[in-house]
Amino acid sequence: MKKKLYIILAILFILVPLGLLTDYSAWGEWDQEIYKKLIGFIPEGIKNAQGIKPMIPDYGEGSVVMYYLSALIGIGVLFAIFYILAKLNKGKN
Repeated sequence: MKKKLYIILAILFILVPLGLLTDYSAWGEWDQEIYKKLIGFIPEGIKNAQGIKPMIPDYGEGSVVMYYLSALIGIGVLFAIFYILAKLNKGKN
C-alpha cells in the first residue's frame, strides 16, 4: 500500500510544472478581476490578502525550479502532519 502511495506522489510531483503550459492562472492564484468576473464580486478576504507576499520568492514568475521547490515543501509539510497524527493515534490504541 505504501509503495503505491509513493508511486502516485512521485508521478504527481513530476507533473507539477504542467500548469506552466497553459495561459490561465492556477486555481487560487487569481487576481481580483478574475474573482469579480467569475462570481460577480470580490470577497472581503481576497481584498485584504492582496498585500501578502509568497513564501517562496519568484514562485509566480513561472520558474520550474520554484514550482518543484514549492511541491517539495508541500509534500514535506503533509508528510510531517500525517506522521505526527499517526504517532498520536498509535498511542491511543
